[in-house]
Amino acid sequence: MFEALIEELRDLDDQEKLEFLVESADELPGLSPGRGIAPFPSECRVQECQTPVYLWVELQDGRVQIEADVPRNSPTVRGLVALILQAVSGATPVEVAQLPEDLLPVLGLQRALGMTRQQGVRGVIHRIQREVARQSLTSLGKSEKNG
Repeated sequence: MFEALIEELRDLDDQEKLEFLVESADELPGLSPGRGIAPFPSECRVQECQTPVYLWVELQDGRVQIEADVPRNSPTVRGLVALILQAVSGATPVEVAQLPEDLLPVLGLQRALGMTRQQGVRGVIHRIQREVARQSLTSLGKSEKNG
């Protein structure tokens, strides 16, 4: 899922990696109509992030769709979330379950980012995995009732 991103980051030094994340911040799509109205639901907040990160995770036709809101004044976090969403959107629940818990070492970003951001990224991954698992079980239960 992250192979292309790993390749892109491989030869960059820590400063270049941070610049890459800041540039990626602009790639985070806006929220769909109706979701862009604050205040956002507290259950969408990723509590492990100091920056207010909100995620809406849905399964549509067996594929993961995610929307996120991250303040523009936090470009590094916004860039990280944008990259995670690009890699995960359209994935299957099985692929999401196989995401590494500690994504930053996989991407070579652990030295470039502090512990707080590392904890936040783990929180984003866990939130996505929990929500996909929950919706998968709900979907499975519905199909069993209808079958």
